[in-house]
Amino acid sequence: MFLKNTWYVACTPDEIDGKPLGRQVCGEKIVFFRGPDGKVAATEDFCPHRGAPLSLGFMREGRLVCGYHGLEMGTDGKCASMPGQRVGGFPGLRTFPVIERYGFIWVWTGEAELADPAKLHPLEWAESSDWAYGGGLYHISCDYRLMIDNLMDLTHETYVHATSIGQTEIEESAPSTKIEGESVVTSRFMENVMPPPFWASALRGNGLDGDVPCDRWQICRFTPPSHVLIEVGVAHAGKGGYHADPAHKVSSIVVDFITPETETSIWYFWGMARNFRPQDEALTAMIREGQGKIFGEDLEMLEAQQRNLLANPTRRILKLNIDAGGVKSREMIDRLLEQEKRPEAA
Repeated sequence: MFLKNTWYVACTPDEIDGKPLGRQVCGEKIVFFRGPDGKVAATEDFCPHRGAPLSLGFMREGRLVCGYHGLEMGTDGKCASMPGQRVGGFPGLRTFPVIERYGFIWVWTGEAELADPAKLHPLEWAESSDWAYGGGLYHISCDYRLMIDNLMDLTHETYVHATSIGQTEIEESAPSTKIEGESVVTSRFMENVMPPPFWASALRGNGLDGDVPCDRWQICRFTPPSHVLIEVGVAHAGKGGYHADPAHKVSSIVVDFITPETETSIWYFWGMARNFRPQDEALTAMIREGQGKIFGEDLEMLEAQQRNLLANPTRRILKLNIDAGGVKSREMIDRLLEQEKRPEAA
């Protein structure tokens, strides 16, 4: 159920600052660490001696030392040394291609020879000083596709996020869904509505009045394997909406990198990139705190939904017009999974 020949966010650089990190990605138990040259490496999280997780060890001079009996592994997956032992005949470990880019560490869990850095989606905002980014990580016990459904249909904001970003006008505004190349795009535009608390606060944070009618937009873009970037914002009503001059609006990109752990659990890297007052660290912290609470509300609902689905495996769930973005995203995933399986079938 996972695409393997693709890039997933594995972790952030701070998570391997001077120490190894064990993380399961698409069913693969992997340990991430920095070698002597400072570059990130990834191997199976399995000591070839007795099978202990290498992630429970520590780093010494760019080598990963097993915390059980001191076996040292290199970035090439080969045993470099072990106290009192000759290691030349020790079996090597599988290594995984990794890239450190855009403030994240990405891993390729499929066939290593197919790993192509050019297949990593460009993120212009991550390389520009005109943008600021703040985010975090949640571990959520749900199928990764349930999170995609959640993000491609924002009608739930009216109910799940009633005190922050929700408002009745969301469900009253019909969404539009279309395919753009290898992306699914669901858009919703609301005119002359009062901004909900989160956006009223963001307007004030940008020196604008947060208590006047606004035009609001949500443009959700799914790209395989499981990434959803959402253009969101509000502009003072009558100033051009989505196309308004920056002097009259606040807009951002909600960043959602969904990395499957197992069939019923994910690593969810969330954040928000904004291009207003990018140097204001206090504003970044404020937005990050507010957004973290919002995604925490999603966590509770998604985990409860997953438990219900597991307890009722034969019950069918409905597909309504508001579900089009999630449905088409799943169809795209299924099509790519079939393409990935074909070489094996041959």
